[in-house]
Amino acid sequence: MTLSTVDGLGPVTGWSDEILVAGRWRRGGGDLIEARDPATGAVVHSFHGAGLDDVEAAVAGGHAAARASSWRDLLPHERARVLYRIGDLIEERADEIARVQTADTGKTLRETRALATSAAGTFRYMAAALETMEESVTPQRGGSLTMTVHEPYGVVAAITPWNSPIASDAQKVAPALAAGNAVVLKPPVWAPLVSLLLGRICEEAGLPAGLLSVLPGSGRVIGNALVAHRGVGKVSFTGGTATGRSIGRVAADKVMPVTLELGGKSPTIVFPDADLDQAVTGVAYGIFSSSGQSCIAGSRVFVHREVYDEFVGRLVERAESLRIGPGTDPATDIAPMVHRDHRDQVAAMVRQAVEEGARVLTGARVPEDEALSAGAYYLPTILAGVRNEDTICREEIFGPVAVVLPFEHESELIAQANDNDFGLACGIWSADYRRAWRIARAVEAGTVWINTYKQFSISTPFSGHKQSGLGTEKGRDGIAQYMRQKSLYWDLTGEPVPWGR
Repeated sequence: MTLSTVDGLGPVTGWSDEILVAGRWRRGGGDLIEARDPATGAVVHSFHGAGLDDVEAAVAGGHAAARASSWRDLLPHERARVLYRIGDLIEERADEIARVQTADTGKTLRETRALATSAAGTFRYMAAALETMEESVTPQRGGSLTMTVHEPYGVVAAITPWNSPIASDAQKVAPALAAGNAVVLKPPVWAPLVSLLLGRICEEAGLPAGLLSVLPGSGRVIGNALVAHRGVGKVSFTGGTATGRSIGRVAADKVMPVTLELGGKSPTIVFPDADLDQAVTGVAYGIFSSSGQSCIAGSRVFVHREVYDEFVGRLVERAESLRIGPGTDPATDIAPMVHRDHRDQVAAMVRQAVEEGARVLTGARVPEDEALSAGAYYLPTILAGVRNEDTICREEIFGPVAVVLPFEHESELIAQANDNDFGLACGIWSADYRRAWRIARAVEAGTVWINTYKQFSISTPFSGHKQSGLGTEKGRDGIAQYMRQKSLYWDLTGEPVPWGR
């Protein structure tokens, strides 16, 4: 294992103990939040998060801002101008955003820079989609001209995860604003800083005050309060499946729409005719990039018996060649995990799997290097000797841990790939496009990659099947997810309604 020794970023300077509430920066009324550098454990910034009074103020201010003529009466291309400016400012400040997010999450600067660029593109894409969004005149069935229009919900709560904050923020905030809503953004306690920076960027871009609030805080307190609030018309959540189910239950009582992007236990499949060089690199990237902290990580690796030994041996070699170190080192491949508590939870799941019979091919421990001892590091891990029904193959780990399973027949493979509560993503490695098509259509997953993995486009819808989620993000219809439909009937006859005498 190659180890990197570059120091962490150190404290984030120039920040105040303030959060954004309905157009005002003020001290939060909640608990103290300490943002720590996962590479060193050092506190990079501390401030008070949101309290329940902040939730009330944010929702009330959001309704007022969404109803104000300065936003409500803007034509689509005028509202789009604001989104374009936000995208431009994100791009201009991408280096700053990347450094803040690396200090907050531990990710490599290479990845956080890419996430900032992605967020800028999301705002621009949603601006363009808004400018070209059309309403529908439906086929006439009587004496009326009929049409459908779309209108905003009012206030949307966006609850985002810690693994890719700026990208997740943009995927919710941009379409919700484009649709005409106000947004209350609740970033995670473990990674709140870049969301606060996004609030300042939106303000600088000229977004009318009150349309965006940023309320870092506990999911159990601030998240629950937003979900249950009568003034919140829709919730968009990315995170764990258990939390998603809880949100769904509250939403059912409110009869409120939700978008839920939840967990995954994605299969990635290697056939004998695959380009093994390409497949080894792609499978390693699919599970070990972002330190495995990705809902679409390819954590169940099914390999045809014909190439199983060769492929798994090469995958182990690739895992052991990856460079471990802080995200500030350009040579780092595997950065620390977001928090030591999360690292310890991943390690506990691996220990349990080994106790139940899994065989460790590589990893399954923290690095021994003293220079990395303060960080939340965990070595890339590959486990064999498991069954598809074992806990380690069924529950999301959210860390750099892959399980490898052999298979022989397509029917056996499809049955095992689909024998899971999750259905978020899938990877297929094969030179046979007919077979790739068959498998892609048969596997229950919202996204399938063929001879690649973890490639995204804001223009392509993203969704989960089964316990992996509800609703769709991205794509031209992403804006419509934040709007409700209304039908209009225009009488063309001038005659009274034909009823009575």
